[in-house]
Amino acid sequence: MVLYTSAFPNSFLQTLHSLAWGLIFPCYWFADRLLVSFLPTTYEKHQRGDDPCYLRALCLTIVIPVCLALLLTSLPFALVGFVIWVPLQSARRPYVYSKFEDGSEAGGATGPGNWKALGGKSFCFATANVCLLPDSLARFNNLSNTQLRSCEVGRRIRNGASRPQIKIYIDSPTNTSISAASWSSLVCPHPSENNRANSTGIKRTSSMDYKGDSFIGNCSEDSKDSKLGWEQSDGDSKSCIVRICSEEATYSAGKEADACSVQVTITQPTEPGEVEAEDQNDQTPNHRQKEGDRSSLDSNNTSRESLIKFRIIDGMTDSGTTSNNKFVHKASVMKKSSLKKKRHHGENFDHELSAFFPANLDFLCLQEVFDKRSAERLKAQLNPYFQYVLYDVGTYAWRRCCSFKFLNSGLFFASRYPILDVEFQSYPNGKGNDSLAAKGALFVKVQVGTTPQDQRIVGYVSCTHLQALSGDASIRCEQMDHLLNWLAEFRKSTSSPSTEELLAFDVLCGDFNFDNSSAEDKLEQQHSLFTQYKDPCRLSPGEEQPWVIGTLMDPEGLYDEDTITPDNLQKVLESEEGRREYLVFSHCKNQPASQKGRKVPLKGCGRRIDYALYSEDGLNPDWKMEVEEFSFVTQLAGLTDHLAVAMRLSVSIREEDP
Repeated sequence: MVLYTSAFPNSFLQTLHSLAWGLIFPCYWFADRLLVSFLPTTYEKHQRGDDPCYLRALCLTIVIPVCLALLLTSLPFALVGFVIWVPLQSARRPYVYSKFEDGSEAGGATGPGNWKALGGKSFCFATANVCLLPDSLARFNNLSNTQLRSCEVGRRIRNGASRPQIKIYIDSPTNTSISAASWSSLVCPHPSENNRANSTGIKRTSSMDYKGDSFIGNCSEDSKDSKLGWEQSDGDSKSCIVRICSEEATYSAGKEADACSVQVTITQPTEPGEVEAEDQNDQTPNHRQKEGDRSSLDSNNTSRESLIKFRIIDGMTDSGTTSNNKFVHKASVMKKSSLKKKRHHGENFDHELSAFFPANLDFLCLQEVFDKRSAERLKAQLNPYFQYVLYDVGTYAWRRCCSFKFLNSGLFFASRYPILDVEFQSYPNGKGNDSLAAKGALFVKVQVGTTPQDQRIVGYVSCTHLQALSGDASIRCEQMDHLLNWLAEFRKSTSSPSTEELLAFDVLCGDFNFDNSSAEDKLEQQHSLFTQYKDPCRLSPGEEQPWVIGTLMDPEGLYDEDTITPDNLQKVLESEEGRREYLVFSHCKNQPASQKGRKVPLKGCGRRIDYALYSEDGLNPDWKMEVEEFSFVTQLAGLTDHLAVAMRLSVSIREEDP
């Protein structure tokens, strides 16, 4: 399939469209500024609280007449541009595909690579509603400065996904609790010290690529010959491994160490030209740090606990001395049950409330990226990390729909793996304000690897945004019917015989605008979509997992001190009182009278309307798919009224029954 790298099939139509939009834009911008004058956010109201009333009135008496005069002046040109713009939409393509290419990184750029399925592989997916509407419309959700927010959204996602993934192993024959090492224990020593980390960085890996329960650390002198103490596996090998040894373990090993000492192994990352060809193809390298960016390890806003991935290993540490490439720091161990990656009875995956997007994020699905300029800025920020991007997705005007579309679908997709096929479908039954946007579903087929027999290993990722108005359960159910039919048709039209390709995963993400706890959403909760796709957060229709929290925030609290930063929002949502104050529930006294609110009895831990689902249908029978971890992410605090969610899936060879 040919991927569309421009919105129009030829340069003439593209130029004509640019001319038409150039005539429309001034009128659009002045109208937007005029509405902004009457729609201040709570943050702006607070900032103006100390200003004299006459100053605000003076500004309005100057700004409003000027904007109104310029709006009227530009209106005739906008009408001419609109007449040109509308018929051009019949020739417009439903998306724009972008592939980031940097000549300086050409030697290190990686493809899907040769997948050794015996070792297994993990894939991480994230979805978020970022509310990048025109500035005046975003203010109805108490958000402003759409262009600046789009840059910050992209920067935070990139920095969170590309940060080092630090593993902490706690060795204790008696203590089976999970503890988080303090941030001070992860700070690199002063450059003057003999044992110091190399300034070029830390090796990273995905959490699927190490041996969880079977891992046995090697602290002996023999480890000097094993790649400077790094634990290797069949997958990627770019992680920082931290070991916390108990007093009993260190004593029995004959070492004089503090009971809470932490050993951090940091080595110089392998240069692209030095890696073996087989290992080069496993994963896209980290992005280059842009000017003004701060590494996650250097950020003052970095959450201590959320940077750390825990695994408990009972047993003793090996005796011996530490290599010269290791250093030891004292760690204060903080037992914080709300941050533990806990497993309830019957669960086989980890879950957490994190201040960061997961490290080694592979696929990103965003909703409400309606503004074209914001989409371009967002793409520019993400491109160094996500090489393949689909943006400006959707249709305009009357094309294939009965109602006029002023906005596109708002869907945005980014991937670290090559995209093979793409299709967009628009829901034909939008109602109310939603009918003004081309809401629909984006279907993407990606290649994630190859087998030694040259079979392609592929995956399907779909992104959607359903009807938002309350009381429209029948419309959402009809849209989910369309969604299932389109998914089946896309799979059928793009699939190849099993001799040519193998399926690794099928994931569906998006903003569904209903939750699994409200009585008013009972119809959607029982839809057949949830029999074909599994929801890790769901026990049954109307019943959530006990650790689940809502993803829709109360817009009135976006700029409170407790929620304005990722760390603060993470901490406040750890408590039930904080969730009840800042999340939207089915019925809440401080809930705004918006399209997303429901007036039913208070229930659960907030409205979870953002979903990450997966299906095992069509998976290679010799493989097994498991959820490795599920995260609620607060890294976009202050930038949107939704929490992001992330899911990591592991795919490996199915074990034979004895």
